[in-house]
Amino acid sequence: RAERIRTAVGPTISQRAYEVGQEFLDAFAVEDPAYLRHFANGADGRYQFDLPGFVLARLRAAGVAEAGSIGACTYSDPTRFYSFRRTTHAGEVDYGRLISAITL
Repeated sequence: RAERIRTAVGPTISQRAYEVGQEFLDAFAVEDPAYLRHFANGADGRYQFDLPGFVLARLRAAGVAEAGSIGACTYSDPTRFYSFRRTTHAGEVDYGRLISAITL
């Protein structure tokens, strides 16, 4: 039952670092126009997507008892996290891997 579930969003890319194109935004708009609140205008006709905010909103809408985020950005913190996007932007060869665990 959802009301007995407590969740936490771990490290993920932040809205400030997550730039997407029109096609990405359009896919969300088709699914539910309310999802557009998770997008901000970026540079050069691009958008910044709030992935952790979107996930938290979906969890809360599903009725989970608690939904929180640790607020860590994988893109902007290279000393603690790997990031495929950051590595690609930097032209590096490999991006490393992250792992998460779920406990009951």
